Amino acid sequence: MFPVLLRLGPITIHTYGFFMAVGVGAGLWFIYAQARRLGYNTNKLLDAAFWVILVSLVGAKLILFVGHFSYYLENPGELLSLARSGGVFQGGLTFGLIFAVLYFRKKGIPLWPTADLVGPAVALGHGFGRLGCFSASCCYGRACSLPWAVVFKSQYAHDLTGIPLNTPLHPVQLYEAGLNFLNFFLLFMILKKKKFDGQVFSFYVINYSIIRFFTEYFRGDHEDPAYLLRGKSAFTSLSLPQVYCLVGLLAGLVLYQVLKKRKSD
Repeated sequence: MFPVLLRLGPITIHTYGFFMAVGVGAGLWFIYAQARRLGYNTNKLLDAAFWVILVSLVGAKLILFVGHFSYYLENPGELLSLARSGGVFQGGLTFGLIFAVLYFRKKGIPLWPTADLVGPAVALGHGFGRLGCFSASCCYGRACSLPWAVVFKSQYAHDLTGIPLNTPLHPVQLYEAGLNFLNFFLLFMILKKKKFDGQVFSFYVINYSIIRFFTEYFRGDHEDPAYLLRGKSAFTSLSLPQVYCLVGLLAGLVLYQVLKKRKSD
């Protein structure tokens, strides 16, 4: 909707890049504030967060590149663009988690207590990221006739993302932003009363899997190959991201039960 925040001569500051930076900053601030409150080594955690974020971004880009190999082979510069969402969040999350487990073990950082701080931080940052998606007009919604439908008119945004212009669409980016902020609030409440290490992170995985599965029904930017099952409507179809969400939901539930049982034992 507003893909460009500011132009200063040859320098263009894109709104998506701005919100992405705000999201990363907000997430790091949350981790720092909570780690300090709990008496953790803040410097060690911030160093870890830097590397995990970097690996997550690379992972998100890598999955995007593999999924659209021919396009990015011809347009490699767009992989580094901050004009719009340039990565697959679930891919970045997976790469980040694997790296975090290995890095935490190497540096002697307690895994699950730290993960309980990371979960809310990711939810908070992701909420800002989806505001960036709305501004950039990427990850857009399906056509609809609802009173709160949004109409995009920026030709620049269309050229960047292919979003349909002058067509009422579900503001699915705002749906997910709001749900991510709500998830952050719920996780923060659980953090203050958690009964075992890993409880908060387990709920993050469960909650986000449900959020993304739900919002996928309103996405309008997927191509046919992104669907495992293609029905007559969105609600009778099943996209690949929804399959990942079902796997994530199952993993979150299993993780919750395993860590809860470990605590009771």
